[in-house]
Amino acid sequence: MENKYVDGKMLVGDIITKYPETAEVLLESGMHCLGCPASRAESLEDACEVHEIDVEEVLEKVNNRIAETRK
Repeated sequence: MENKYVDGKMLVGDIITKYPETAEVLLESGMHCLGCPASRAESLEDACEVHEIDVEEVLEKVNNRIAETRK
């Protein structure tokens, strides 16, 4: 069974607040503006679109990181 903690509609700020371990994954994926107030208020889908990053790939990495750290 696949763990799904985060979906593309969630706000980046909410993801980082609830799952701080995801910040490293997001940074490694190319989202280097996590501290920007605007980025924290946009959905993960929107942030990925702005940065031309595959949202499905980011979701997989983020959810895997959460699952690894919350065992």
